[in-house]
Amino acid sequence: MQGHAFLIWGAVGLLAGWLASFIVGGGGLIRYLVSGLIGSFVGGLVLQWTGINIPIASPFLHEVAVATIGAIIFVFLARMVV
Repeated sequence: MQGHAFLIWGAVGLLAGWLASFIVGGGGLIRYLVSGLIGSFVGGLVLQWTGINIPIASPFLHEVAVATIGAIIFVFLARMVV
């Protein structure tokens, strides 16, 4: 994986975590990044398992939407456990 791919992955994570914080609350740069990065994995799995397809033409915006959905699920489940 090249260096710019890590930057894009980080940008998707930060943006998704920030968007998810509007829905489930929370804050902080590290929390945005962690919830967004874990959320991208969770969102990808959940959408694949359910067969849901988000019709967004832009690959970047599609990944942000999937990661945001996953981050919301991740934060919600984490709050239920703790």
